[in-house]
Amino acid sequence: MHQRHLPASPNWYCSRCSDINGKGVLGFGAKNTIYLLNVTAASPAVTGELSGHTERVSGFAFCSHDGQEHICASTSDDKTVKIWDSEQKILLKEHNVHQSTISAVHWSPVQKLLLVTGDEKGIVVCYWFSSNDTQSFFPEPRTIFCLSCSPHEENYIAVGYKDGMIVVIDISKKGEVIHRLRGHDDEIHALAWCPQPREEPLYGRSEDNADGGNGATEGAEVGCYLASGSRDQTMRIWSTARGKGVMTLKLPFLKRRGVGVDPALKERLWLTVHWPKRRPSQIVSSCFGGEMVMWDLMKSGKQKWSLLGSSPEGQNHSRIVFNMSSFCSGDRELLLSTSMDREIKCWDLASLECCWTLPTLGGFVYCLSFSPVGTGCLALGVGDSMIRVWNTLSIQNQYDIKTFWQGIKSKVTALAWHPLKEGSLAFGTDDGKVGVYEVYSNKPPQISSTYHRRTVYSLSWGPPVPPMSFGGSGDKPSYSLYSCAGEGVIFQHDPWKLSGEASNIDKLIRDTNSIKHKIPPHTDLSWKPDGSILAIGNEDGSIEVLKAPMLNLLCTVQQHHKIINSLCWHHEHSSQNELQYLLASGSNNATVYVHDLRSAIETPSESPVLVTEPFRTLSGHTNKITGLAWSPHHDGRLVTACYDGTSQVWDVLKEQPVCNYRGHSGRLLCVQWSAVHPDLVWTGGDDFTLQEWAVSKQEHITPPKSKKRVEIEKKRGPQKKSKKKKKAPGKGGIKPEESELPLGEEMKGAAGSGAEEGQSDNDEEEEKENADGLSVTGWSRESSVDTRGTETVQNGEKFIHAVKREVKEEKKREKSDLSLKKRKPRSILPLSTSMDHRPKEELQQDCLTLAAVRHSHGQSRACVPGSGDHIQLGLFTDRDALYRMFQEEEESHMEAGHYDSMVYLRLWKGDLIGAINLAVEKGELTDHLLSLAPMAGYQVWATTVEAYVKQLCHHEQFLKAASHLVSIQKLYEAINLLKSHQLYREAIALARARLQPEDPVLKDLYMSWAAVLEKDGHYATAAKCYFATDSSFDAAKIVAKKGDVMSLKTAANLAWISGESELAHSLSLRCAKDLMLSQDWTAAQEVLRTQDSLLGHRLMFCVNEILTHRLADTDVVTWTVASSHTWSKSCEENFLSTVHKVWQSEFGVAAADLVKVKTLHQQLRAIENPPATTSVPMKQLLFHISLDVTLCALSQLLGEWPSTLEELLQGLTRGSEAGHFTLMTEMCQLLLPQGLESVALYKQKLDTSDERSVAISQSVEAFVCYQLMYKKWWNYSKTSALTNNTISNGHHLTENSHNEDEAECKGEAQSDGTFSEGLWKVLLSEPHANLQATQRAIAEIQRRVTSLIQQHSQCKETRVSPEALSTSEEPGGSSSGNGSESLATLTAQVAEHHKVLSAIPELIRKYPFPDVMECCIVSLHMEKHFTLFPQHICAEATTLLHKYGTAESLCKAWQRLTH
Repeated sequence: MHQRHLPASPNWYCSRCSDINGKGVLGFGAKNTIYLLNVTAASPAVTGELSGHTERVSGFAFCSHDGQEHICASTSDDKTVKIWDSEQKILLKEHNVHQSTISAVHWSPVQKLLLVTGDEKGIVVCYWFSSNDTQSFFPEPRTIFCLSCSPHEENYIAVGYKDGMIVVIDISKKGEVIHRLRGHDDEIHALAWCPQPREEPLYGRSEDNADGGNGATEGAEVGCYLASGSRDQTMRIWSTARGKGVMTLKLPFLKRRGVGVDPALKERLWLTVHWPKRRPSQIVSSCFGGEMVMWDLMKSGKQKWSLLGSSPEGQNHSRIVFNMSSFCSGDRELLLSTSMDREIKCWDLASLECCWTLPTLGGFVYCLSFSPVGTGCLALGVGDSMIRVWNTLSIQNQYDIKTFWQGIKSKVTALAWHPLKEGSLAFGTDDGKVGVYEVYSNKPPQISSTYHRRTVYSLSWGPPVPPMSFGGSGDKPSYSLYSCAGEGVIFQHDPWKLSGEASNIDKLIRDTNSIKHKIPPHTDLSWKPDGSILAIGNEDGSIEVLKAPMLNLLCTVQQHHKIINSLCWHHEHSSQNELQYLLASGSNNATVYVHDLRSAIETPSESPVLVTEPFRTLSGHTNKITGLAWSPHHDGRLVTACYDGTSQVWDVLKEQPVCNYRGHSGRLLCVQWSAVHPDLVWTGGDDFTLQEWAVSKQEHITPPKSKKRVEIEKKRGPQKKSKKKKKAPGKGGIKPEESELPLGEEMKGAAGSGAEEGQSDNDEEEEKENADGLSVTGWSRESSVDTRGTETVQNGEKFIHAVKREVKEEKKREKSDLSLKKRKPRSILPLSTSMDHRPKEELQQDCLTLAAVRHSHGQSRACVPGSGDHIQLGLFTDRDALYRMFQEEEESHMEAGHYDSMVYLRLWKGDLIGAINLAVEKGELTDHLLSLAPMAGYQVWATTVEAYVKQLCHHEQFLKAASHLVSIQKLYEAINLLKSHQLYREAIALARARLQPEDPVLKDLYMSWAAVLEKDGHYATAAKCYFATDSSFDAAKIVAKKGDVMSLKTAANLAWISGESELAHSLSLRCAKDLMLSQDWTAAQEVLRTQDSLLGHRLMFCVNEILTHRLADTDVVTWTVASSHTWSKSCEENFLSTVHKVWQSEFGVAAADLVKVKTLHQQLRAIENPPATTSVPMKQLLFHISLDVTLCALSQLLGEWPSTLEELLQGLTRGSEAGHFTLMTEMCQLLLPQGLESVALYKQKLDTSDERSVAISQSVEAFVCYQLMYKKWWNYSKTSALTNNTISNGHHLTENSHNEDEAECKGEAQSDGTFSEGLWKVLLSEPHANLQATQRAIAEIQRRVTSLIQQHSQCKETRVSPEALSTSEEPGGSSSGNGSESLATLTAQVAEHHKVLSAIPELIRKYPFPDVMECCIVSLHMEKHFTLFPQHICAEATTLLHKYGTAESLCKAWQRLTH
């Protein structure tokens, strides 16, 4: 049928989508079709296709049993499994047991006619072809990637999964898992069984090393090796006898060979493996970049592999390989491989060399072009964004094809070889790009800087026209490049300077021919071979013939009435010179016209000639024409390509068809006659194929009839037999063979609209496309690109055939035709109408009665026209009778509920008010009635509108109701209507448009809508409403209501812009605090920087940031910082000095500006710092301390030393009050780095006569001593352990080291002796001990009172007598005596303690002090366990404990630490 054939590309990412049988027939899935090839070592030949799947073919396999090699199976994403006869190319059986996408298929090599498939849900289905039985197994709940049946054990099946698991199941045991092979950690791409049944020893180390590094199976009688390839870049050999891996092979990193492809397409590894039948010790696998390697499992050494195609010619694939299969051709074993590079290769496994390469196509074949210089050089423009150049005359390689992809990146829709320059090929793309490739160089293409806005339809080389034709002969190219695209524009490009701007030839045409009207969009162009005449096809079907170089319009051809798709001039080397003036044209109509333009060209008239009669009409196609080509070897021989899927050869001079080619399975897009062989034609289509065929070998003469035409002729047959009347000529009375007319003549010939053009059966669709402004050319390159959307560059995508879509659309059109038969409307006069359908005798009696009435002038007593039995006569007498008839008709409609008919009858009588009242009463008002209401007066109209509004509201048509209220000037009612039904947006729009800006209704609307929006959480829109009412404060508040950082920041900015400075201040501070809690210091400072009034807070945040960084190395700060400033990481010793330096450098705050510092101090002093508790989070606690430290630093700048020391004290004591001793210690070290010496420096600056200053300094000194006390205690504990224990962990310390440590401890103790006395003197303060004891006593009594009140409540609930109300001394209580205590007694005790408390000086009570009793207990503990402790301190501590430490908790602590 055809000579050479470029098929569609095999589908990608399938574990087994190609296979070859023992007879050398290769089958592979491409889109939703299976292609079959006869394979020899010399060349391949496409023999046919298997079509039937509706979605992508996902698997294909041949049956390997003798005599059954022609049986094959395919799986698809349509979830069906089909069994085929590859010789007869017919479907034998199918099943759809799978409910999920099928991902694996294999014929059993042992069990006859058993087909096994697996799907993505993990289901394995066994199908016995002979008995049509199926059995399903679910071995693992995983996604199956591949499977393989054992060639030796008929019931064993190996299954590979997506997660790297491999299982071997036994189908005779209900799918029981025999082995679980674990080792891979990624997708299993392929499984292959060893063709040899026994597990012979392999050279290499076993994975478990059980056999001394050999990896061989000792028994070797059972089992079989299994090879697996995985995405984890390894191939493993498994022993199914032991269920373990015996060898792991890692892919080698090889330098990529071959021609590169688009690097923008990301590749992924696919590791497929194949075990050749004649080579049990050798495995072939794919590699990273398309290389294939042969592994020798018996070979020693590191390199066990050999590269296939290692010759310098670069025979390897250039992209990853998906499938491999082999067969034996005589003494040679050949391997077939498919790859992402869209090539099928055949390899000789003996020499490891490539025998041949078959390129395949990954897109529609949009255009073909033979080089006029390079004989037999054919260029293909394909939808996979590549140009292929085929040397069709190559003797050594029938498929000598080069691929070009650089700089294209879109579908190639147009090609044109330069007429003189060899190898210069112009191309146009789907995205409007025009460029020129030099195919004999390795340079990237030159791209024109002028892009079309739509798909490039056609390209043509022609003589330059102005402005490019101006200048000397050496200053301009001999040929310009012309491009026509979907927006209807033709550009002239300078091939010498493609970077320059191209010119639009429409300007030249308009100026030369003085055209004032709009030029129709252009869709194709063709230069006459001698370059003297240019033919341009237009969207409206006209063809303009212009003379170069000024493009004078010679004539216009008005033959087609649809978009022109293709124009072609006859060649010049004809034996008949006049044939060179023949112009063939094809359009969206099915008819091809050939015009002889000799007279218009040779003897042009002054004004353009209008040509309306064709030289020849070629009818027969049934769809749009997409391509034309004249035979360069014949006179008047034309070949056409059509959407009907066929190519037709015509003898134009005889106006007869020669042959019809039907080898494509899709629509044809392009055609070319062979430049060297007079009998060969090349065609390409949307079936992704290019086919070469011989004219003399075609069995068909004319194109096939369309389905629509066949159905029409089927309908004609029975009609001719059933009808007795003689048929008129041309109406079906002739035989179908005698009426072989183009499609469309049967349907439109009688009307005379396009019958001579043979309109196609999808005219409606084409007109719709053209109406959308897409300028769709019928040659499918545009409609395929812009309107179909079914082509995919990557073959792994699903594909729906175009023909099937057109069939579906045709069925839809047939259904729509049936729906055009509308049901007969209900009669408005049913009673009188029914009276006219009585028997003939009664109707004749009506005539007699009517005559009697007419001639008796209505005085007949027996008959009253228009009523009763004579209601029908009311239509034929006077108006009174008609009104009587209307009355009875109305009563009938009333009973039936047809109120609309009643309204019409009243309108016809002229009773407009009655009609309106009836419609209002029945709720049947319409827009029509409302439009008539003004005829009855304004009041009636207004009343009708109000009634209609109520009716509309009942039907929830509130917008329409409000509009009608506006029409009668009831504006406020309309607004209230919208508001009451929550249509605030519409109500506001209406109010804004019609009311005054100060109208209170408008504000009420905004406020009401804002309340609803706020309730629903739409804060931003609610804020807009508040802004509209000038409530800026409320707008900012509502935005801040969400509470996140972004909302707070926005709200602060809104408040600041609106002049609400106090609100802006609070919101900014709130936002900054949230950012502080997330430790985003940079953002916090940015927020505070927006307002000058927040400078004091900026200083506080600065202190907090520095403090956090200083505490980052301690146990206090355990979190990470999101962002911070560089100045916060300063490591100077003095913390406050660091703060002052940062303030001066970053914030401009220094001691020199006392007014500013004092203002900041007053601002921060006004902030209330809550008391510290144990429940305060650490970040919050540090923030409170930062405020104290900031005030301290400001007071220091002001020189107010009492305040400085007081605020320093607050910062120190917060850690202690929160129960965080470590924090207090760290703050002491930061704020008072020298300890008591630092305190002494502060005391020097105080007024010693000021009691407040003395009290503050005493408290500060006490807290410093407090933390030093614990520090000394812990240090003494460590040194004591060192001096008292000379053995550590079982090892004696050396004498020297022991003596040194002991001396150090004694020295420290001696040096601290004098210091310790001062420390204890500060801590053991009797006034503070008295204060703290009194406070503890009051707290204890309050606890008892609380307990007493609780007892009283319990007594009331249990009805115990009030006299029993007393509180017995609880165990462990502090009171003496065994009696009970009353509330009065406790009250008296509290009063006594308050007297004691009031006697204590106020300064003692005001400032915090460490717990004196705690210090006494620690001192006694240290005296008992450590030497060199002052005895008078112990005596003082004991005295204080006896006097003030009577509480039970203190007694217990005292006993525990001192005894």
